[in-house]
Amino acid sequence: LFSDAGSDTVQELAFGLSMGNEYIAALAARGISSDLALSRLKFGFGTGSNYFFEIAKLRAARLLWSVIAGKWEPHDTACTRMCIHSRTTRWNKTIFDPWVNMLRTQTEAMSAVIGGADSLTVEPFDTVFREPQEFSERIARNQQLLLKEEAYFSKVADPGGGSYYIGQLTRILAENAWRLFVETENRGGFLAALKDGFIQQKIKETASARRKNIAARKEVLTGTTQYPLPDESIPEGFSAGRAFTEHPPQADTEVEPLLIARGAEEIEKLRLAAVNSGKRPVIFLLPAGNPVMAVTRSQFSLNFFASGGYRVSVNPVFETVGEGVKKAVAAKASVIVLCSSDDDYHRLAPELVSAAPAGIIPVIAGNPPAAEEIKKIGIKYFISIHSDLVETIRMFHKLTGITD
Repeated sequence: LFSDAGSDTVQELAFGLSMGNEYIAALAARGISSDLALSRLKFGFGTGSNYFFEIAKLRAARLLWSVIAGKWEPHDTACTRMCIHSRTTRWNKTIFDPWVNMLRTQTEAMSAVIGGADSLTVEPFDTVFREPQEFSERIARNQQLLLKEEAYFSKVADPGGGSYYIGQLTRILAENAWRLFVETENRGGFLAALKDGFIQQKIKETASARRKNIAARKEVLTGTTQYPLPDESIPEGFSAGRAFTEHPPQADTEVEPLLIARGAEEIEKLRLAAVNSGKRPVIFLLPAGNPVMAVTRSQFSLNFFASGGYRVSVNPVFETVGEGVKKAVAAKASVIVLCSSDDDYHRLAPELVSAAPAGIIPVIAGNPPAAEEIKKIGIKYFISIHSDLVETIRMFHKLTGITD
């Protein structure tokens, strides 16, 4: 639940442990022995794609829970062992290029098993956007069987044991999670922290930061924010109701609900808007000048605009800007992206302004030192590694007449 809402590893650990402690306290208040309560408790964790962190997370969870459970003084210390069920998280799953979801769930399944999960659910790769099909369900089952029957993960008691790196990560995660757990308990425990909004606010802040990282392409979603398939169509059986989480205004409730949503939802909505618009404006890439930087920035621009659902015209390096503009006009381009080196923009940007006809939007790939001078001659728009992908695509949607 916490991972699907966008929490980080430390928060998932701390709040999960606090919830477990709350359950034991509630059962003890009803006269149920700590031995019975502890032996019946099962924890569920989402498993993400941060491979080694996810392994260390489960190891840290067992370590911390043994301490917490021991404080309840059970007669049988065996019941202090944490029982863990892992499920592949939905946060990082995508609609477009959904086959990548299989790669994600495979590494996530490996993390869960190596981390010591007692049971595991691998979700079908298409579950986030349609009713899973027979093929995707079979693949999900086989992903577990592959680990068991071919990789022999079931033959080793502790695959991560003895690894210095995993051990260090476990220690760091445990220390940080313990601090947050103590802070939560000092607020009166899990339920009290949930009622006063402490948990929701912490997770909301983290999810917001992660979405910003996705928009800045610091957290890469292959096939969606990086290396998108240019001519990909909407998957068969697609359901917007499954793909996108609507959050209607809440009536007066005692506890504010966590907002469950995938990290890719915003850029996916923009891409779907372009695909469904029926027009899909042409983005014409005009590489010129320094060939190395021209090709590099052309590739960057292809990934950038294709993520938003545009048709991107990729071209070889032109001898002159005028030659490129003529081909852009012939291609009925809505946008021309000049791709070159910072040094060459002094010379090439004025040529683009004079050659481009009215109605075609000129754009510079990069953030050159001369950006302010270039803006003065009529080029307003720049895309670079510092651009917010979601907000920039939304802006170009408005400029090209695409409605969300």
